[in-house]
Amino acid sequence: MNWEGFPERVHIQEVVTRDGLQIEPRFLPTQEKIALIDALSLTGVSKIEVTSFVSPRAVPNLADAREVAGAIKRRPGVTYVALVPNLRGAQEALAANMDELNLVMSVSETHNLANMRMTPAQSLEAFRTIVDAARGTPAALNGSIATAFGCPFEGIQPEDKVLRLAEAYLALGLDSVTLADTTGMGNPRQVASLVGAFRRRFGSVPLTLHFHNTRGMGLANVLAALDAGADRFDASLGGLGGCPFAPGATGNISTEDLVHMLDEMGVATGVDLGRLIELARGLPALLGHDIPGQVAKAGRSGDLHPAPADIRLAAK
Repeated sequence: MNWEGFPERVHIQEVVTRDGLQIEPRFLPTQEKIALIDALSLTGVSKIEVTSFVSPRAVPNLADAREVAGAIKRRPGVTYVALVPNLRGAQEALAANMDELNLVMSVSETHNLANMRMTPAQSLEAFRTIVDAARGTPAALNGSIATAFGCPFEGIQPEDKVLRLAEAYLALGLDSVTLADTTGMGNPRQVASLVGAFRRRFGSVPLTLHFHNTRGMGLANVLAALDAGADRFDASLGGLGGCPFAPGATGNISTEDLVHMLDEMGVATGVDLGRLIELARGLPALLGHDIPGQVAKAGRSGDLHPAPADIRLAAK
C-alpha cells in the first residue's frame, strides 16, 4: 500500500439522518433530527444526507422529510443532500431547495426489485425524468450504485456491469457517482480493483465510496479505496444504519471511527473529531440503545490516563 500516495484531503459525507435512521425501530422526533443536523453542520463534514423524500409507508422514520429539510440551518461550505427514489421525491427535494439529489438503484436486478419494485432498466429510465426536472436548477445530481460490491441475493456483481451502470449515469447527465457496499460484502482487494477501474475509465469524475461494516471490513475497505485514488466517503455517526430491504444488513462505517483513523494517520479531513465524539456519545439517549461505533466508547488513541495509584506509590 502506497501510504505517501493517499490524497492530501479526504471528504467526509455524513448520512446518519437518512441511512442511519431509516432502519431504527422507533421514530426520532423531528426537532431532534433538525438539532442533530444543525450540530453536524458545525463539525466540518463536506456533505450531510439530510433525509429521503420517500413514501412514509416504505420508510416511516423519514416521514417528516419536508419538515426537516425546511427547518435546518444551512451552513456555507456544507452540501445538503436528499435521496430521491422517483420523480415525485425529486420534485419535493427540489422544492425544498436541496443542494444535491442522490438517485439510487441497484446493479443487482433482484435487490432493485426488492428495494425499488423495478428492474434496473426501469429505474434508469425513470431517472431520465428526474434529470429533466432538475435541469435549469442549481441542484447537483449524484448516482448511487447499490450492491456494487455484492448482492445478498445474487452474490458478487461483475466489475464491468458496475462500470457500465456508472457510464449510463454519466450519459444521462449525472454529475457524480457513489459505489455502495450495501450489505458489507466487499473486501479490500475487490475495492481496490473496482475503484482503480473506475478511475481508469472515468478519470476525475467525483467518486464516493459508501461502505457498511457488516463483516468488520469497513475501515480496511476505506484504506484500499484511498490507495486506489478515492477521496470521498459516506459514513454514519455512531455506525448507525442499514438497508431495510437487504437481509443481514447492519450499520455504515462510523464517522467518528473513520475520522479518528485518518487523523491518526495524518490524513486531513477538516472535521472536528471532538465534536463528532460528543454527538456520537449522545446517540444512545436519543435512540434508546447502544451504538456500534468504537471511538465514542474508547476515546481517542491519544487520550492518556493517569497511572494506577499503586504503581505511583511503588515508584516512590
